Amino acid sequence: MLETKIILEDKEIPKKWYNVLPELTDLKTPLMPPLHPVEHTPMDPSLLEPLFAKKLIEQETNMKDEYIDIPEEVLKVYSLWRPTPMFRAAKLERALGTPARIYYKYEGVSPPGSHKPNTSVPQAYYNKVEGVTRITTETGAGQWGSALAFACQYFDLQCEVYMVRCSYDLKPYRRIMMNTWGAQCIASPSTNTKIGNKILKDNPEHSGTLGIAISEAVELAMQNDNTKYCLGSVLNHVMLHQTVIGLEAKKQFAKVDETPDILIGCCGGGSNFAGFVLPYVKDKKNGSKIRIIAVEPTACPTLTKGEYRYDWGDTGHYAPMMMMYTLGSEFTPPPVHAGGLRYHGESPIISQLRKEELIEARAYHQLEVFEAAMLFARTEGIICAPETSHAVKATIDEALKAKEEGKEKVIAFNLSGHGHFDLASYLAFQNNELTDYTVSKADIEKTLADLPDIQL
Repeated sequence: MLETKIILEDKEIPKKWYNVLPELTDLKTPLMPPLHPVEHTPMDPSLLEPLFAKKLIEQETNMKDEYIDIPEEVLKVYSLWRPTPMFRAAKLERALGTPARIYYKYEGVSPPGSHKPNTSVPQAYYNKVEGVTRITTETGAGQWGSALAFACQYFDLQCEVYMVRCSYDLKPYRRIMMNTWGAQCIASPSTNTKIGNKILKDNPEHSGTLGIAISEAVELAMQNDNTKYCLGSVLNHVMLHQTVIGLEAKKQFAKVDETPDILIGCCGGGSNFAGFVLPYVKDKKNGSKIRIIAVEPTACPTLTKGEYRYDWGDTGHYAPMMMMYTLGSEFTPPPVHAGGLRYHGESPIISQLRKEELIEARAYHQLEVFEAAMLFARTEGIICAPETSHAVKATIDEALKAKEEGKEKVIAFNLSGHGHFDLASYLAFQNNELTDYTVSKADIEKTLADLPDIQL
């Protein structure tokens, strides 16, 4: 069996993003509108203008256009790494003894090493066009923060990143990367904001959450006219920008006359997962037997144990409320090394697809995820980010299931980023220093009990 590398021709970067929103309008579960964070009433999109560039708000609410043009300036930056390669994981197949054919789309070839610049570049571009000079944001493991730092450097924007404290401490090279691109990286919770000071007063050793970091970045953006906020996941326009992944994957599969039976991606807020699978949603709705699997950590089991209801996107309740699977905006996940998957909520788009059972969800423990990542590194040579390793684990399980059933299947996953800055996590695993975490039902019920019961 040959190790196969599938590469698109240089000029086959998609020229349009795929907008899934029109495809979701006829589902039994409606895509509910965002709500005002205080009044709990449907929010006029114009109220988002203090936070987001107008063009991004248009994309956020576009329920009409199936495809949206990618600006030429964005395509020029994309061309630094897109199209990204898709590989056949032949050595992994042999190690597993599976009849399944395993493919992975490798987003780790971007300058920041993950899928995140697929959206950081257009977000920075649209803000630059509007005359914005400063961007604030949050980051969990650091992939998003470094991607936005890269994009802001390219478009000559100031960038201020609030990084979840536990990741700030565990992953210094990610913040060094941000600093190298000219961004300022601050551990969250910080003393720079009201919400940060409040949390530190209650708990000076707080390990931080994405919800807190979002609140800090939003608070600062709302206070300054020259500043806007950018988000690396969850929102509709972020999902839109990421669809370049799945659009390329479709072309790559067509070149080798393959059709995937199973698509897999790790899932925190939903961006890399959505980018890979959303171009296949219409096929699924029209009767395709393709299975689409979202994978999350047991330490933050949003899709597998959360509730589908309105919640705030941040801990400080500055951001709009969204209908989504959530563990509660006050939920603090254990400090697992997959920092990018430690978000209390889920993208409204992905949540709706889960509610409609168009996608599946499963959760894994930290140790079994690293075991899968080690096998992948020793067969395919790529050291994955801890987040991506959740998708690797699910892929291995599905390949072994195909072996048990004696069935040929095509399994594909999105390798959303490399783990070069996560080697301390691998060392901790190799030294038997990592711990599995399971969130109790009581803990989830406690944070969900604080949410208002909103019925529209």
